[in-house]
Amino acid sequence: MNFLKNPFSSLVAILITLMFSIQANADCGKVVIAEQNWASAELMANVDKVILENGYGCEVELIPGSTMPTFTSMNEKSEPDVNPEQWANAVVEPLKVAVDEGRLHVANKAPITGLGEGWWVTPGTLKRHPELKTALDILDHPELFPYAEDPSKGAFVGCPAGWGCQLANTNLFRAFEMEKKGWVLVDPGSAAGLDGSIAKAAESDENWFGYYWNPTSIIGKYNMQPMDFGVPFAGADNWDGCIVKPEQECADPKPSAWTTSEVNTIITDKFAKQAGPDVVKYFADRTYPGPVMNGMLVYMSDNQAQGSDAAIEFLQQHEDIWTQWVPSGVADKVKSAL
Repeated sequence: MNFLKNPFSSLVAILITLMFSIQANADCGKVVIAEQNWASAELMANVDKVILENGYGCEVELIPGSTMPTFTSMNEKSEPDVNPEQWANAVVEPLKVAVDEGRLHVANKAPITGLGEGWWVTPGTLKRHPELKTALDILDHPELFPYAEDPSKGAFVGCPAGWGCQLANTNLFRAFEMEKKGWVLVDPGSAAGLDGSIAKAAESDENWFGYYWNPTSIIGKYNMQPMDFGVPFAGADNWDGCIVKPEQECADPKPSAWTTSEVNTIITDKFAKQAGPDVVKYFADRTYPGPVMNGMLVYMSDNQAQGSDAAIEFLQQHEDIWTQWVPSGVADKVKSAL
């Protein structure tokens, strides 16, 4: 319709469009997202902020968080609205109860692919020794991983004292009878010591065998390779009732693969009702491929980048990924804001 011939009709059309736009924004409203204190969680929270603000018209606030305090607050107070990266193994039972009772919802059961804990080797190890298919194969060859203080024994690098994973590695070391096979369980002393041992081996193209987890910058930077344990997971009773317990409470540990690590994006029921189905669907569809996440963590580490800077880097460099999470109209709004 020609505006000059019928200015009133055109004005009405514009006002209606604006009303629908305002209503869409109001439906989302204010969103409080936990920005937890590790790199992948920082990145995810900031990406969510950019997309929700620019693509869905939300008002987003990021607040500090960590695994247990954030979950407890969401469960008891419905605050914050969203935890982008909830490590579910730490809250299995209370999360189930909260979901069953309708206080919380698992918006995404796997927001990052390929994550988990376990035993790893440097890529050079597998290039030199392609016959090493599983951890069981490695355990037969301690001579390939000489312990610096006694080269006649193999070095398996575990967790620093005080970490929860120290118990699991100690008991698995016993379960696989590694001492009898010629191995020493090495305490790296600290997170820096653990990372340093990997960096030294990888940069020198030496063999290395030990514990680590994914996603992390060091796994991505050095292309560390996870090892199949060569045995199945031996059950929750063995794991929860023995492997993760102090040695004196785990008399007979059974050989086992590492328990499956599960990460969820969780939202409160209040937020799910307030934000509406389009925003909830965004969280359901938002999945980071593990290698891409590791690459972003390397970027953050190498550039000392904060989550806000890393979010822009991700959105600019990985448009092929995040545009699959949202409708084209939303994607266009986000791209125009970058």
